[in-house]
Amino acid sequence: MQQFLIIAAAHFLALISPGPDFFLVARTSLTAGWRVASGACLGIAVANGVFIVAAFTGVSVLKQGSAPFITLQLVGCLYLLYLGMLFIRHAGSSLLQAPGEAPPGGRSTWLQAAGMGFLSGVLNPKNALFYVSLASMLGAQSSAGWKTFYGIWMFTVVLGWDLLVALAIGNGRLLHRFQRALPLLERLSGLVLIVLALGMLVVLSKV
Repeated sequence: MQQFLIIAAAHFLALISPGPDFFLVARTSLTAGWRVASGACLGIAVANGVFIVAAFTGVSVLKQGSAPFITLQLVGCLYLLYLGMLFIRHAGSSLLQAPGEAPPGGRSTWLQAAGMGFLSGVLNPKNALFYVSLASMLGAQSSAGWKTFYGIWMFTVVLGWDLLVALAIGNGRLLHRFQRALPLLERLSGLVLIVLALGMLVVLSKV
């Protein structure tokens, strides 16, 4: 249970910090409405699902405690450390547009939005690195059942969060509140990811 809470927290904290996927969902919701934006949400979730399967499958072929597996864990920790520092450094620099300030551009269909969402997610190398980091923390000897559970959980959280963003982005009041809280959220997220990475590095130093 403790391991699940750690993995789930790291995943969600990284998810709530705005990135290319977030702004794609926001822009689509502003220009075409949340129903069309739900296509982008699904596309992004499917892309994340691809990385989740690839990461868990790749880690499962490594032997626990082997040099390649320890190296993978070390790289994963360093990436989470880098991600945390990045969140803190750029906290508050993300600007969200209000509904009346949507950028110009044609309205997308649901299928077009889904395709753009998938491409946005699958072409982002940070997604691959992040899921490999989480998979290495989970361990190579975890059962297939637990890996399936984690995969379904992460896919569901990504889809649910993006749908929530798509629904809320059209509400000017909610958008304003989120913009005000964003710097604090990003700093807290960065701090937690750094602490998590340092904790894992301490564990690895004792191997």
